Amino acid sequence: MVKIRLRRMGMKRTPHFRVVVINSREKREGRPIEELGYYNPKTKEMKLNKESALEWIKKGAQPSETVQYLINNCNEDGTLNYTKKSAEKISKKAQAKLEAEKKAAEEAKAAEAAKVEEAPAAEEAPAEEAVAEAPAQEAAAE
Repeated sequence: MVKIRLRRMGMKRTPHFRVVVINSREKREGRPIEELGYYNPKTKEMKLNKESALEWIKKGAQPSETVQYLINNCNEDGTLNYTKKSAEKISKKAQAKLEAEKKAAEEAKAAEAAKVEEAPAAEEAPAEEAVAEAPAQEAAAE
């Protein structure tokens, strides 16, 4: 069976990988049928011949999980489409504090909205009284 997998290169603690098409019975560092590109997990640098990889998959080559991920997240030019996660981990106390602040902000908005609803109702009532007073003043003037 033909597989598309990573071939480890580099020194200790500095891995670099080559994406290769290889017979599954060969060693990890055995002679590949074709080299499709390279991948550096430390710097997230990658260059991959995506067309050739997809061609091999059509022919029946089985990609490893990591290689499948790389192919799926690869741009057309063969570079990795990687976005760094921006979410920061915070402590439970900090999370509770943020939730309390959000809740207080929501309550403040709700109270402000209630005041805004009451204000037009209060403004409408004097306007109606003024309209009612105007005919009474006109009748008194006649």
